[in-house]
Amino acid sequence: MTKQQANWSPYDNNGGSCVAIAGADYCVIAADTRMSSGYNILTREYSKICKLADKAVMASSGFQADVNALQKHLAARHLTYQHQHNKQMSCPAMAQLLSNTLYYKRFFPYYAFNVLGGLDSEGKGCVFTYDAVGSYERVGYSSQGSGSTLIIPFLDNQLKSPSPLLLPAQDAVTPLSESEAVDLVKTVFASATERDIYTGDKLEIVVLNAGGIHREYMELRKD
Repeated sequence: MTKQQANWSPYDNNGGSCVAIAGADYCVIAADTRMSSGYNILTREYSKICKLADKAVMASSGFQADVNALQKHLAARHLTYQHQHNKQMSCPAMAQLLSNTLYYKRFFPYYAFNVLGGLDSEGKGCVFTYDAVGSYERVGYSSQGSGSTLIIPFLDNQLKSPSPLLLPAQDAVTPLSESEAVDLVKTVFASATERDIYTGDKLEIVVLNAGGIHREYMELRKD
């Protein structure tokens, strides 16, 4: 008789897609609101976007229980930072904290794929993209999640970043205006929703600029 192999996993992938685009004086972070497990839709109204600081917003896909635990941990660390330094953490500082937090859990990782967007100390848009164990890079745009394989080629075609090997180093911000970036995000999600069953229902868009944080929503297909 063949021995049966136990096949339990502590992780699940709840799907969904996230996108972030950095501009000269703004950052756009967007994600859909569908949360799935296998062929089941668990909810159509789950926000994947979390405000970590006044100038740092994170969008996460993957295992939403781990995402929730990660968000709570970062919120606690940020509160400690505010008590010690009497100011909000900058976006690049939050990016390093997120990297450290993911890396110290590398032997039993948070199954979360994150993009962090915000404004740096000069007021320029910045986007940081991560893997599950904390390796990160500052880029002009990024996508994570189940639809990222459809979205990244589209963004590459529209916004291709200069090579990081070029000297002198080029800015990683995109040349689009804020409204053009928002329109592009709407287009890529409408496209990804047609092909990815885990992306859909509603699109949540968060725009950071010198005036603060602004949210808007767009309906996506629900099948």
